[in-house]
Amino acid sequence: MTGPTITPKPDNVSGDRKDARVSMQDEKKLEQWFVGAIDQGTTSTRFLIFDGMGSPIASHQMEFKQMYPYSGWIEHDPVEIVETVNTCIEEATKDFTAKGHSVSDIKAVGLSTQRETTVLWDKETGEILHNAIAWPDTRTQAIVRELKQRQGADKLQDICGLPLSTYPSSLKLTWMFRNVPKVREVYEAGRLVFGTIDTWLLYNLNGKENNVHVTDVTNASRTMFVNLHTLRYDQTVLDFFRVDPKKMKLPKIVPSSDAHAFGSIASGPLEGVKITGCLGDQSAALVGQLGFTPGKAKNTYGTGCFLLYNVGEKPVMSTHGLLATVAYHFGRETKPVYALEGSIAVAGSAIQFLRNNFQFIEASHHINDLAATVEDNGGCVFVTAFSGLFAPYWIDDAKGTIFGITQHTEKGHVARATMEATCFQTKAILDAMEKDSGHKLSELKVDGGMSNSDLSQPPQTQADLIGIPVDRPAMRETTSLGAAIAAGFAVDVWREFEELKEINSQDHTIFNPRISKEASRKMFGRWERAVEMSRGWLESEHSTQGN
Repeated sequence: MTGPTITPKPDNVSGDRKDARVSMQDEKKLEQWFVGAIDQGTTSTRFLIFDGMGSPIASHQMEFKQMYPYSGWIEHDPVEIVETVNTCIEEATKDFTAKGHSVSDIKAVGLSTQRETTVLWDKETGEILHNAIAWPDTRTQAIVRELKQRQGADKLQDICGLPLSTYPSSLKLTWMFRNVPKVREVYEAGRLVFGTIDTWLLYNLNGKENNVHVTDVTNASRTMFVNLHTLRYDQTVLDFFRVDPKKMKLPKIVPSSDAHAFGSIASGPLEGVKITGCLGDQSAALVGQLGFTPGKAKNTYGTGCFLLYNVGEKPVMSTHGLLATVAYHFGRETKPVYALEGSIAVAGSAIQFLRNNFQFIEASHHINDLAATVEDNGGCVFVTAFSGLFAPYWIDDAKGTIFGITQHTEKGHVARATMEATCFQTKAILDAMEKDSGHKLSELKVDGGMSNSDLSQPPQTQADLIGIPVDRPAMRETTSLGAAIAAGFAVDVWREFEELKEINSQDHTIFNPRISKEASRKMFGRWERAVEMSRGWLESEHSTQGN
């Protein structure tokens, strides 16, 4: 595989676009209106400030500590997460004002967060009761197997859109109930507060004394406590997980864009600025890619990889291993919009694994240079099942496994195989989406750090495997942009989706397929065999810590 086939995508509009869609006066106004975006991800936090045309003006990013107490366990320090948010806001705002802008020009702030990661605290003291259990954590594998035998388990996905797996927040809460005595004590006393990262950040950004306790519909739909049809907590599901809402405070569910529900920043350089948008990170990326109509899809290659497909105003329950979720809800008189989702637990985190554990590279972005040292994967297939395999397989007992190693194998082959793993899983997800929706995509929009390479792997390998063009925007901070769009809609920076057609529309790159369908089928067949061979590696004693 040499030389990617790349076609620059022409601008969506002609040179007189300012007259056709946005007047010179309106565009000048938008260039002077600014919206902030907190993007709190799995491994790093960033804060960006966008102008009204969707261009990032200032930003700051920080990584934070990943804790791995046992194999398969992943935890975060909730206090450190808050600190990184505050630091990123401070540093980006400093950069913004140094460029001659005024804080008073920032109309609002939006929030995008990692989703299922779970935080518990004491309502009276604010004390954190355990480290946040991160979404890819697999300590609940034994609990999942147990709950699948409980009466009513077969009805859950029709209510919530999510299968019983290690993924949702509900399982992480169940584990803490059973294994953290302080959690059970505070729960029985009626003081336990539950939240995902969005809820925890909003509680802190508003000042704990103001006791803001909310979540938006996209994050709420990932807990497994919410009825996807009513977007309210479902008593049947709460009873299944043996959660009494009188003993545990659940956050109020609100739309993703709202002028008042999320409060305002209580301190720091943006003190008093309203928070008016909140989205789970993958929903934010769909919004940032302007996926506002049914049939639009995006794939984000981040720490994990997530493909969302807009299905419109009614949820579609998958029969082929996908999730049903809320895409976004912009409130006012609009209806919520739903999506089918394919979730891949390990994508960019596999590159960090090569960096941190094997020292193959000094920095994650060097993976492309390492991959360029060889022409192909040398026969290597890497099933990166560090957290089992998510969609569409849902194999909890799979482990990370490399096949095809010989004396010929070099670091570059493993690097290529690592990035290809995400492309293979995306192919499997797209096949499942075609079966669920009855439609085949004509183009896939991509973003995220792993999509930056023009060399071979995402997005070129992705185009080769799925047989359709892959569209990559020049400005790939689409998750942050989505949070900014949600916030901007609430304060009338934008009023109609039509106004967003100019946003991030120029200088796209199209990666066209360059191999035959037969070659693609052969590559994918080898991957499928490797997936089957990765099953069953979970030892029974693996879960002795906290069953």
